[in-house]
Amino acid sequence: MPSPRKSPAASLEIVEPIGNRVLIRKDEDKKQTKTGLHLPDKIEIPTLTGRIVAISAQVENDEDYPIRQYDRVLFNPKHGIPVDFEGDNRLFVIPVEDVVAVFRKGEDA
Repeated sequence: MPSPRKSPAASLEIVEPIGNRVLIRKDEDKKQTKTGLHLPDKIEIPTLTGRIVAISAQVENDEDYPIRQYDRVLFNPKHGIPVDFEGDNRLFVIPVEDVVAVFRKGEDA
């Protein structure tokens, strides 16, 4: 009897942070300054911003952390753990305490 074919979706692997942690996809490092100067390949401006990819259940249920999936955040990478999940290695598990700011669009009051 032939073995059943696995669908591509069945083989997808996900990373789910646990404890007081979030999964962040770091933004690409900039290769151009604000004034428009292009930097050589060996020089990049380090980026400390990224998007929340996943939030642990503990953080999601904690009202002290008003962050949601897909929020753009500023974070301290000191305690971040790189996730060797993609070729470009831009995923990091970060303690939620190291998320220092969330970018929000201003609303008219």
